Amino acid sequence: MGCCNHDHGCATNTAPVSAAAASAATLPAGTEKAVLLIQKMDCPTEEKLIRDRFQKMEGVLAMQFNLMARELTVHHTLPSLQGIVTALKKLDLEPVVKSDSLDADAEHAAKVTLDGSLHISQRKWLLMGLSGVTAIGSEVVAWTTGSDSSMLVIALALTAILTGGLDTLRKGWVALRHFSLNMNFLMSLAVIGAVLIGQWPEAAVVIFLFAAAEMIEAMSLDRARNAIQSLMAMTPDMATVRDAGGEWQAVPAASVDRDAVVRMRPGERLPLDGIIEEGQSAINQAPITGESLPVERGPGDQVFAGTINEHGTFTYRVTAAQTDSTLARIIRSVQEVQGERAPTQRFVDQFARYYIPAVVALALLIAIVPPLVTGAAFQPWLYKALVLLVIACPCALVISTPVTVVSGLAAAARHGILIKGGVYLEMGRKLKAIALDKTGTITAGKPAVVDVVALGGDADNLLQIAASLGHLSDHPVSTAVFAAWKRHTQASPFEVSDFSALTGRGVKGVIDGQTWYLGNHRLIHEMGVCSPELEAVLDGHERAGKTVVVLASETRRMLLITVADTVRADAADAITRLQRQGVHVVMLTGDNPHTAEAIAAQVGIADARGNMLPEDKLAAVSALQTERGKVGMVGDGINDAPALAKADIGFAMGAAGTDTALETADVALMDDRLGKLADFIGLSRSTHRVLLQNIMIALGIKAVFLVLALTGEATLWMAVFADMGASLIVVANGLRLLRAIPNKS
Repeated sequence: MGCCNHDHGCATNTAPVSAAAASAATLPAGTEKAVLLIQKMDCPTEEKLIRDRFQKMEGVLAMQFNLMARELTVHHTLPSLQGIVTALKKLDLEPVVKSDSLDADAEHAAKVTLDGSLHISQRKWLLMGLSGVTAIGSEVVAWTTGSDSSMLVIALALTAILTGGLDTLRKGWVALRHFSLNMNFLMSLAVIGAVLIGQWPEAAVVIFLFAAAEMIEAMSLDRARNAIQSLMAMTPDMATVRDAGGEWQAVPAASVDRDAVVRMRPGERLPLDGIIEEGQSAINQAPITGESLPVERGPGDQVFAGTINEHGTFTYRVTAAQTDSTLARIIRSVQEVQGERAPTQRFVDQFARYYIPAVVALALLIAIVPPLVTGAAFQPWLYKALVLLVIACPCALVISTPVTVVSGLAAAARHGILIKGGVYLEMGRKLKAIALDKTGTITAGKPAVVDVVALGGDADNLLQIAASLGHLSDHPVSTAVFAAWKRHTQASPFEVSDFSALTGRGVKGVIDGQTWYLGNHRLIHEMGVCSPELEAVLDGHERAGKTVVVLASETRRMLLITVADTVRADAADAITRLQRQGVHVVMLTGDNPHTAEAIAAQVGIADARGNMLPEDKLAAVSALQTERGKVGMVGDGINDAPALAKADIGFAMGAAGTDTALETADVALMDDRLGKLADFIGLSRSTHRVLLQNIMIALGIKAVFLVLALTGEATLWMAVFADMGASLIVVANGLRLLRAIPNKS
């Protein structure tokens, strides 16, 4: 219960003001945007209060609500925000402008302890204590004297109501003035009704229990609200930076620019992202990747803000400002997707929209019809109606969904799985098949040259030509060819003109006036320079799990190079876990079928498909969706873009520090651990179970007390107490997801 108080949030919703403003993306040019923090905005009922008020305001085009973060985003064409702020204050919602496109200083001005955490003053605690003592006192006096309306009982009850319930009564009055059926209005009506029929002790106990329940629930909800925000504390405020004179100075991390050099000592947290220049150490990357064991890092390796330098001293060059660090982008991403409702949240919000009016109508019928039709006494039926109004609160139901979803998102982020919204968290349990790219997913993505065989001409010269072509490509095989040549020479690569990539086949370019091709088996066939003898050689290497590339001119193949990649240590176990979850695993790769089958055999994949161009992968994903249902695709977010876009969920491997993956993937696995796919599906299934449990708990308690109310067995304070218990149960149940993923790193 207690969903609708100013100290906590509940269902998250994104909804426009009108049908004409269906989304921010369709708004006209010149539209301004403002984000307001509203500490007293909590439930869909108060969201409706705001929406109804702004529907009448000219210049307001659209709104998005993030109730867990207590944020309201307004798209408007007003000359200033004054009208919006004034309207919100009239609703007793105390807005603070967090950012405003009309005012560049708004965000800076709003940085006054807007951390969203709950702060209950000492005065509030004292008033609640007094309310509780006097409410219980009124019940004791009434029970011992046999009178619910003696002067002492009334005095104690009034004290309880005034010290613990004024805020509820005030908000109930605001709701009445704006014709909104929210819980504050229903509770105010129940208390006033109890007073009118002489039930002073019950009125006092009800208002106290309601206020106390909201405080307890608000403190519980704060754990979910701050689960992601707590990551911010992992980045230190100061950084040790080398100044222009070569001296080391401690400066605010927020003021450090890119390319500055930072020194790290053992035990310190990194304040910024960067690339190590000198020294090496073991880095605990748990805040970014979820890995429990430190990883060795040295010159040229990327390091991230918020991670811990376990031992050793090193310096690194900053690659991003503090606000653009990988950790900052993770936090922003999860905060943004909290505003997107998961399917269960949308269902619950729709249910609550019709549920409250229906129960209020039923309460009115119970209060009026029996006395009119049967001539029964009015007071007992009015009392039953008041009990039913208290039961009408859908807060346990409405609270359960955002708490559960946000807890799941937070648990995933803490373990290096960045989920871009509750819709994907819920959809994960429905995945029937997952398509995996080979390079960089099943294998380490760092192939090395194994064999170099000249088919005609000087091997060293031909390898230099191949390396010159490979130097201009970012494909792992091309990179391996260049690296193998460079390890044994100080020479520079040849100058290449008219260079181009042949998608799914290789590359070509002109060197000293001659066109050269460096490509795979498929390219050699298409060029017509293959032979039965070469076919047999290629087939032998490919059956051994090697990738073969051939350097050829327009008419002759000249050099054969074999490259091998290593299978990730956890790949076989990860595939086994997915298969045990009932997920069909498919490998899609541009490599030849023999290599695909050899790698697939090592990790236990029965369905391996080679020679797959981007359009082939797209077609394969589409076919899997037709055959099996929901399909996930795992790739690098760039070469596999069509297939990733087509899949129901696109996964990016090793996304830490990668802007493209963080922006485009539905789910980003921050490190290279394939096992996190199974973790994600397991978390999705756990989230679904908890959501169903919470819905059943909330509705079950409502059903029981509905029957008790109609039979006259339930009292007002019993209804409040039961509703409070239901809310606390579903909140605690949802928070269990914060520990849903065991650390297997």
